[in-house]
Order: sequence, then C-alpha cells, then structure tokens
Amino acid sequence: MGFAVAINLALTVAQVVGGVLSGSLAMIADALHNFSDAISLIIATLARRIARRPASAEMPFGWARAEVVAALINYTTLIVIGLYLAMEAVLRFLSPEPVQGWLVVIIAGVALVIDLATAALTWAMAKDSVNIRAAFLHNVADALGSVAVILAGTLILLFGWTWVDPLVTLLIAAYILWMACTEIGGVIRILMLGSPPELAPAEVLEEARGVAGVAGLHKAHLWQLDEHSAALQAHLVVAQGAWHEADAIKRAVKDRLQSRFGLTRVTLELECSRHPCAAPQDWGGA
Repeated sequence: MGFAVAINLALTVAQVVGGVLSGSLAMIADALHNFSDAISLIIATLARRIARRPASAEMPFGWARAEVVAALINYTTLIVIGLYLAMEAVLRFLSPEPVQGWLVVIIAGVALVIDLATAALTWAMAKDSVNIRAAFLHNVADALGSVAVILAGTLILLFGWTWVDPLVTLLIAAYILWMACTEIGGVIRILMLGSPPELAPAEVLEEARGVAGVAGLHKAHLWQLDEHSAALQAHLVVAQGAWHEADAIKRAVKDRLQSRFGLTRVTLELECSRHPCAAPQDWGGA
C-alpha cells in the first residue's frame, strides 16, 4: 500500500507537468483523479487499522464503521472531482486550446501501467470491504481514464481533433459520477442505521411471529451494524399461558432468525400478553 501511494503521488506530479506542457485538460483531469487515488489508499489503510480495534466502554459496538466512514469520504471526493472535471471540460469546449498529442500518449501510457498495478494490489481485499472497494474503484476509474486519454492523444496526433480532449474529460467525469453515485447509497444506508438491503423486514417479523408461543412482535429495530453484520431489537409478546416457557420461546425465536436470515445479534424484550404495550407498532419506538 505504501508503495502504491508513493508511485501514485509521483505519477500525479508527472501528469500535472505533462498536462501543462502539452495543454491537455484530459491529462490534468487524470492527474487529479490519480491524486485522489493516493489519498483514498491512505484513508482506506488507516480506516482498516482503526476498524480492528476491539469494543470498549466508549465504543460498545467497536470501530468497524470506521471503514464505512472512509468509504463515504472517498465517494464524496469522487463526486466533487467529477463535478469539477465536468465544469472544466465545458469551459474548454467554449475556449479551445492546442494540445500536443505525443506527450499525452506517452505519459498516459505510463499512468495506465501504474493504475492497473495499483488496482491489482487492492482487488483481493475489495471483495469483502466497502472501504477497500471504494479505493479499488478509484483505481479502476483512473485506469479507464488513462485509456481514454491515450485515445484522445492518438486522435489529436492523427487528425488534429483537439476537441476530443475536453470530450474525453467529460466522459471521465461522467463515469466517475456514475460510479460514485451508484456506490454511495449503500454506505449512507449503513450510517443512517437502515435495514440490510438483502433482507425483507416484514419477513423477519413474520418469521418470528410464526414461532409457537409468540403472540406478537413489535417496536422492532433492524439495522446494519457494519457491512457484514446486522442486528435486531424488538418487543416479544409471549402468548397467554406460556409465560413459564418464555426463555425457551425467546431462544427459539433467536434460533429461527439466525438459521433463516443469519441474524446473530438479536435482543428481545419480553412482554406478557396480558400487559402488552398500549399502542404497539411494527417498527420504531422506545
């Protein structure tokens, strides 16, 4: 990771210099995104270390959400970069400038090799971490950007089409925005304590209510603790005449929810059917 950060920072400097000398906005756009790659790798690495800290009195749920926060920062950065590049591309369309295609192709070719190598370093870890996946997508987007810049430089060399440079910049910006906006929703859902998207909340309640001795389940909270685990908290109403089996009923509900939905963190407050909540509701409430 340290090597990847260092090489990306060096590449950023080379691309900025090359972009200024060649007059290529697409090259500078790629440099800016490359710089965000380096920053995203630093953020992702630090967050991964923080996330491994154990739970404590101050942080009873642990630090796992540090990776989610890091992913939000990285995706937000991508959106800001995408909007900035789109604005610069439109301005370049309105005020075209000459571009030296050969310099663009050479530097973008070197950048492509480095982008692919960096993406390869994070690919394995990206499969099970929203945080590392954000950094990985940074690199993938930058590799595609380098390909687009090479194409732009080649067309400028062959045909003198300088308008291709801002067009490619606009395409890079559009891809960055599409990628970031697609992924950021899941990150926000976790931070907003939303229910896991792969679960149907109504089915969870129905499954619990189907256990013998359960008269009802209400005031439920089903939320994602982090990317890989969810929790359920609810009031469980024990059927009339079954209070002596309350502990066994609670255990049966937990076992059913674990086997059917994989829920291992379930907290149930028991209520007697004779004295349930005055105004029960399926979701929310104290």
